[in-house]
Amino acid sequence: MEVWEAIVLGVVQGFTEFLPVSSSGHLELGKAILGDTSVPEESLLFTVVLHFATALSTIVVFRKDILEILKGLFSFSWNEETQFVFKIGVSMLPAVVIGLLFEEQLEAFFGGSIAFVGAMLIVTAILLWLADKAKNTEKPVSFKNAFVIGIAQAIAMLPGISRSGATISTSVLLGNDKSKAARFSFLMVIPLIFGKIAKDLLGGELTTSATNYTTLGLGFLAAFVSGLIACTWMIQLVRKSKLSYFAIYCLIVGVIAIIVSLK
Repeated sequence: MEVWEAIVLGVVQGFTEFLPVSSSGHLELGKAILGDTSVPEESLLFTVVLHFATALSTIVVFRKDILEILKGLFSFSWNEETQFVFKIGVSMLPAVVIGLLFEEQLEAFFGGSIAFVGAMLIVTAILLWLADKAKNTEKPVSFKNAFVIGIAQAIAMLPGISRSGATISTSVLLGNDKSKAARFSFLMVIPLIFGKIAKDLLGGELTTSATNYTTLGLGFLAAFVSGLIACTWMIQLVRKSKLSYFAIYCLIVGVIAIIVSLK
């Protein structure tokens, strides 16, 4: 992988992780366009590094929230922060179960099927359009909501289904406050990303042989910086009900992807 390709894919990952347009779907499209010839292990390592970068950018943006949550958690009382942590735990269950039981089946969807990615982007467009039209409320995320949002996150493991788009849309359609929905959506993915990285490291699935660390580092930096920008921007967009613009974008890209795959 060339340096410029790593930077481009890093920027794509950083922006699309938070903007509701599917980071996994865009990475698959990006690799197809750039003609990614990396061996599977190298490609997996690069993808893990990019996800690690966006997880760190989330922590930076929500550092104050995370500190408050940790303070509340270590007070050892059933306060709002402790409940939030348990809600995050509940939201993780569907993705953990599906990820462990159907890992091979999920990996099969990442084989460069542009038509499938296009179809899932259209599904994402529909979700975003519905959520954008929903009325905002002051309702917080309940434990039941957290589990349903977790199911949406599990479904978003498919390339083309936006994780942030699916979780925020589901939360809003359940009647949750849009700002709280965005906050919950971004914070709920942090444990999953670090858990996946730990699993890959302990499972010996990653290899650093013949790794170009300059390329890897620049990809990481590009994903981290673009992630900071996109995360901050997305919070503002959700509050202002601007999801319909992304719905149109996903629809256009999805249709183009399907048409190109038919040639």
